Amino acid sequence: MQTDSLSSKLKRHACWLCLLCLLPSCAKQPQPPMKADASDEPGRVVLAQKPDGGVVERAGTDWPCFLGPQHDGTSTETGLLESWPKEGPPLLWQKKVGTGYSAPSVLGRRLVLHHRLGNEEIVECMDAVSGETLWKHADVSRFQDPYGYNNGPRCTPLLSSPYCFTLGAGGKLLCLALETGKLVWQLDLQREFKIPEAFFGVGATPILEGNNLIVAVGGQPNSALVAFEAATGKILWQNGGKSTWNGAATGWDSEPKYEWTGDEMVVSYSSPQAATFHGRRHILCLLRQGLLSVDPETGAENFHYWFRSRTHESVNAAQPVVVGDTILLGAAYRVGSACLQVAPSGKEVKELWRDPRALSTHWSTSLFFDGCYFGFSGRHENEGVLQCVDAATGKVKWQSTGWEREADLQTSPSGEVIDAQTGEKIPWPMYGRGSAILADGKFIVLAERGTLALLSARTDKWEEISRYAAPGMKYPSWTAPVLSRGLLYLRCEDALTCLKIARDE
Repeated sequence: MQTDSLSSKLKRHACWLCLLCLLPSCAKQPQPPMKADASDEPGRVVLAQKPDGGVVERAGTDWPCFLGPQHDGTSTETGLLESWPKEGPPLLWQKKVGTGYSAPSVLGRRLVLHHRLGNEEIVECMDAVSGETLWKHADVSRFQDPYGYNNGPRCTPLLSSPYCFTLGAGGKLLCLALETGKLVWQLDLQREFKIPEAFFGVGATPILEGNNLIVAVGGQPNSALVAFEAATGKILWQNGGKSTWNGAATGWDSEPKYEWTGDEMVVSYSSPQAATFHGRRHILCLLRQGLLSVDPETGAENFHYWFRSRTHESVNAAQPVVVGDTILLGAAYRVGSACLQVAPSGKEVKELWRDPRALSTHWSTSLFFDGCYFGFSGRHENEGVLQCVDAATGKVKWQSTGWEREADLQTSPSGEVIDAQTGEKIPWPMYGRGSAILADGKFIVLAERGTLALLSARTDKWEEISRYAAPGMKYPSWTAPVLSRGLLYLRCEDALTCLKIARDE
């Protein structure tokens, strides 16, 4: 494990403060959409024009939901660039969008983004290759973030032909026709359920398990998780709340067993997840109180595990990471991480290890590769480090802020960061509380201030291959990258960018 001396930590913290104080208040405006050729064949995209007038197409995978087709931030795509030029991969298109933290989702040639412009939440379907708008659906939104963050949607669209499901920051659940954007059904969850006011609005993306749409509603007394019939919106089951947590063991000396009051927030900012343990399907959700597993067909509880901060103003937001019969949990606010093992009965878990210093993941979900977890740890930006943690023991094998030299950073009068050794302007050097996906044996990292980096997936050391300032991306770039058919999609609060990271064929 690599450790930092106190003097090194102080130097790095001072460097952060210096750079933050001198950071410019404006950023380059996004460019208008750029046209790109398109194929009519679903599931393929045009990446180049041949001299004879033909086109080069590329097959690949969809990214139709939060964290991709496997719900774990990993992609099976290959044939991607081994490194990037200094100016970055080719830019296919870029457009200005409304606020929100919702990632785009891609199914075939359709890309759907949920964002907010003025007092409207907009579900916008675009051509994934050109960025051209195909349809829009708008609803009035009165949501205001009580902590002054943006007021846009937090949840990512869920695409499963013929439907597009979205969940707004104020709790409006929509089912739209993916082809046309026509409304199929809608529910106002705040009206349908008793939902206490939460910190940051609604932030857990629904999932589909068969014909059941599973939503982390967060309602009292026992509507933490609710299953709806996907085609109609009919309620099928609900569970999680008082029946789960009243009397639950907490491990807290002052309150060894929790007493339910009826005023608790049951809301989660960690999306539900389906998993199979010992041949049996489970729905997992890391709620505010801890992890809950239920049967996807009936909603009956399998097990629960208390996992929350003693700090009232805290959330669980990173999604559990399932590997075999184990589940990794992580959270900021002095919680850290824990690795659990599901018993063969599927009705209980045992704690394999727990560490308050490892993988204190705030909102980005850790990735699993080669026997290790990789994730961003730290509650605040200047605490953010990318960690590699041994999955079997919980020991930190290495960690990096994204900048390994202790100093050698300056700022220009206009606010750019300068490498003092070379005198060159460089992208923002630290990752902060970044996000990453795993593809073709490498990590693609979007740092908090818009730096895009390509890393080797190594368990022995941090090794960055390429980095550059992603076009249009600026603070806060809190949305994880999306990859589909060799095209990489990045989103910040006011821009959506499409890059080609596939090698030429």
